[in-house]
Parts: sequence; C-alpha cells; structure tokens
Amino acid sequence: MARASTGSRANEERETSKRIGALAALWPFVRPYRVMMGFAIVALVATATVSLVLPLAVRKVVDNFNADESNLLDQYFAMAIVVVALLAFGTGMRYALVTRLGERVVTDIRKAVFGRVINMSPAFYDNILTGEVLSRITTDTTLILSVIGASVSIALRNMLIFAGGLTMLLLTSVKLTGLLLLIVPIVALPVLTLGRRLRVLSRENQDFIAASSGNASEVLSALQTVQAFTHETASRQTFDRVTEKSFELAAQRINTRVLMTMIVIYMIFSGVVGVLWIGVHDIRSNAISAGELAQFVIYAILVAGSASALSEIWGELQRAAGATERLVELLQAKDTVTEPKNPLDLSQPLRGEIIFDDVHFRYPARPDRLSLSQINLTINPGETVALVGPSGAGKTTIIQLILRFYDPTSGQVRLDGVNLCDLRRDVFRNVVALVPQDPVVFAASALENIRFGNPEASDEQVYAAARAAVAHEFITQLPDGYDSYLGERGVMLSGGQKQRIAIARAILRDAPVLLLDEATSALDAESEQAVKLAVETLSSDRTTIIIAHRLATVKKADRIVVMDKGQIVDTGTHDELVAKEGLYAHLARLQFTDGAAEV
Repeated sequence: MARASTGSRANEERETSKRIGALAALWPFVRPYRVMMGFAIVALVATATVSLVLPLAVRKVVDNFNADESNLLDQYFAMAIVVVALLAFGTGMRYALVTRLGERVVTDIRKAVFGRVINMSPAFYDNILTGEVLSRITTDTTLILSVIGASVSIALRNMLIFAGGLTMLLLTSVKLTGLLLLIVPIVALPVLTLGRRLRVLSRENQDFIAASSGNASEVLSALQTVQAFTHETASRQTFDRVTEKSFELAAQRINTRVLMTMIVIYMIFSGVVGVLWIGVHDIRSNAISAGELAQFVIYAILVAGSASALSEIWGELQRAAGATERLVELLQAKDTVTEPKNPLDLSQPLRGEIIFDDVHFRYPARPDRLSLSQINLTINPGETVALVGPSGAGKTTIIQLILRFYDPTSGQVRLDGVNLCDLRRDVFRNVVALVPQDPVVFAASALENIRFGNPEASDEQVYAAARAAVAHEFITQLPDGYDSYLGERGVMLSGGQKQRIAIARAILRDAPVLLLDEATSALDAESEQAVKLAVETLSSDRTTIIIAHRLATVKKADRIVVMDKGQIVDTGTHDELVAKEGLYAHLARLQFTDGAAEV
C-alpha cells in the first residue's frame, strides 16, 4: 500500500508537458500509413474547398433573387445542391479514412509499448506500478486515438477553412475584413494564456488517473489479504483520495476549457455582429450588394467557427501531447539489463556449468544495502546444488542473477564459461526451467497453463508432465478436466495444486538447467514425497539448483550451500554440514523432530 502512495507522489513530481511538439513522437507510427493519410488529406482538402464554394452560390442566389430569368435562379439552387452533395460525400470519406488511420496507429502504439514493457527487467517495476503501465497503454492511447482519429483531421480542416475563408473575405471586402481582423489579438490572448494552464492540468489529470489504476490493480491482486486484515476501508480511502484528486484536476481542466471557449466564441461572434452592422450601412450607401454581404457573413461565420473549433481542439491536442509524453517515457525507458551489441553463442550441446565469480550485488531500489557479497560458486554440469539459509540470506537473488533479471554490481555469472551479459537473454533463458516460490497460474485452462513451458508440446506430453508432477489426478477431477478454466491467478486451485501446475510446466520444458525456488513448500506430505521423486528423476541428468527452507527436501543434494546475510558461509553434503555444528546443523536441529539424533 505504501508503494501506491509513493507512486502517487512520483506522479505529482513528474515534469508537466511544456510543448505541443511532443505529438511529433507519433510520426514513426503514422509514417507506414502515408498512403492512407494522403487520401485522407485529399478528402479533407476537397471538403474544405467545397465548404468555401458554397457561399459563392448563396451570393448568386441572393443577388439574382428578383431576376426575371427563373431558369438562372434554378441553376444556382441546383448548383448549391450539388455542392452540398459533394460536401457530404467528401466528409464521409474523410471520416472513414481518418478514423481507420487512428485505430491502426493506436493499435501499433499499444503493441509497441506492451512489447517494450514486457521485455523490461524486474528492476524497472521496482519504481512503477504495473497498474500505471496498464493505464498508459489504455487510457493514454485512447486520448491519442481521439486526436489522430478526429481532432487532427478537424483541426486541419478548420485551418484550411480559416485560411481560405480569410482570403475570400479579403476578396469580398477589404474594409470589412480589416475591421474583423482587429479582434484577432484579443482572441489570441486568452487562447495562449489559458492554453498553457490547460496543458499542465491535462498532464496532471492523466498522472492521477494512472495512479488510481495502479492503486486499484495492486489492491485487487491481493484482495484476499486485504480482506483478511480488514483493510477494505483504508484501501478504499486511499483509492478515493487519489481518484478524487484526479476529479479535482479534471474539473479544473474542464472549467479552464469552458472559460477559454466562452471567451473565444463571445469575442469572435461579437466581432462578426459588429462588422455585419457596418455592412448593412454599406448596403444602404450602395458600397456593397446584398449578395456580397451575405457572402461575407457566411465566410465570416466559417472563419469564426473555425477559430472557435481550433481553440477547443487546441485543448485536446495538449491533452494528447501529455499522453504522448507518458507513452514515450515507456518506449524510451532505459533498462538496467541490456542486450549485448555482439552476442556470443552457447556451446552445443549445453553442459550446464554455472559459475559465480566474485559476485557482489545491490538491488537498484536499495542501493545502500549489499544483498550479495563476494559470491564465488561453481556448479558443475549435472550437479544438484541446494541453497539453504535463513530468510533474506540471498538465495532467491542467486536465481534472479542466473536468469539475468538483474546484473551483478560487480563480478560475473557465467554459463558454460560465457558471461551472461554477453548472451542474448532469450538464448540462455531457453535452456532454463524455473519453478518460482510463488507459482504463477494464468487465467486459462490447465492444459494451456502446463503447455506454457513448451508451446510446441503435444497433449500427451502435457499429460505425462502432469503425471510426473503428481498433478494429473486433481486435474482430471476438475469439471472439464484439462480444459477446465483455472481463474485469474489460479483462484480455483489450492496453493499445493498451483505448485504442481508450475512443476509440471518446468518438467515439460525439459531444460538442461532447472531452478527450484521452494518448489514443494505448499505440498502436503504425500504429494511432497511424490514430487520429490519426480524432481530427483528430472534432475538426474541436468544442472539443478534447489532453494529450500525445509531441509528434508535437500538431504540428497550433491552439495548444499549455506548462505547467511548475502554470503556463502559453508558448503558440503548434509552429513558433512551436520558434523560441523555450524548454521546448517542449527537449522537442522530446529526442523527435525528427533533433534540431533535424527539429523
């Protein structure tokens, strides 16, 4: 929960968007669809042009309203109908092209961002909530969709109408146009002043939306713990506080935008009314015809409407600029674990030798604390090594370094003599199978969960792995057997059943290196014995590292490494370590029921 609060503070401290130019970062995603964009621009220009032609038809109708030639008047009305038909067709085509372009670009952005964050090392998630990442992928991209799929198109159309309408105003009446332009500086001032405020509020609003999503994700993922400790009220209050802050910022943003829109509309249309008043007097003095004034008024309304629309769209563009910056932060985030520029290859077949050479390590989130100190350890090919010691001794950190979730602060971790930093991560991870301390079960069927270890495995291979992990029996008793849906995070399974699913997944992977992090901690005595036999069979011809607090599960290991406070304090077999009367012997006496006689 503290983490959520920390995330909220981090959101408050983020730099706010300072420039609409942040939208330029979207260009790499738009560029592949230049042809579609080109057709959309053609349709956009065509509709803008048709909109500018319509007042000319109106002028002809007004000036010839009392003409004797009714056929000529009919032609002008017919021309107006044709112009409207072209306008309707062009608008429809523009909408279809621009909307499709927006959906396509946002889909690519979501894929790119997810592809980036799924490859980030765990260190990245030490400082950001996964819920916030999800908020950026969903909420922020939705904002961008509204801009690419609508706002940009409307903005360009209104810019063309504004420029073309202004030109036609000058051609119609220089005098009236000059008077109309006097209000431009007055309109521009609130747009620029309030626009900056709107941009800041938009970014802060999105930050707090992300914070509330992160908070909700964290709480819901640990709902049973929250409810068990009757923490619902406190959790709700934390969520409410962050969400209310988001609403307050949204309200300020809305009020600012409303104020800006009201000022702009009032100033523009007041100016149009004033110019119209002068134009009526010009008609009386025969300085301008009624048709010309009608034409001028329509163009003035088009220009005024375009300016008003642009002021509104400016706010949308600023919101999207903030969202773009947040997405770019993810796309450009630096990972502490990077791929080598010139990766080396592993020897084939893999022997499975693992060497820790004078390894020191500090977690990036806790740089002041040394988690591993002077680790020198060689695990021979095919050897089964158990890591034991009190909680916090650094056992799981060893596995995280082998998987290269983190890089050592100093020293090297080598696989078959090759530094892991010189290998592509997917290359060496393909030869490693992991059973984590907290087994992960996906919201899918039992069959799909086990096949996660080897997507190419046949159903029969999945069944065999489940039998080896003593999971076959309970799976077949589920309502739909192997096709049974296991629920989010395996909510329909017990802790022991989840572990057996995870073990079956590792067995199916059939990797040369096997990592077991408390793999049997949630099993009952009978299942543990069966799984121990399966693990012994599985580890007989591969390098195996076992982390266990229950020493009974590691008595048959080829070698036991005792760790304490991030250091290796002893090594040997079970009998050798018991005879030394060190930390291992102390732990053994605490666990075995018959005391020293049993060990």
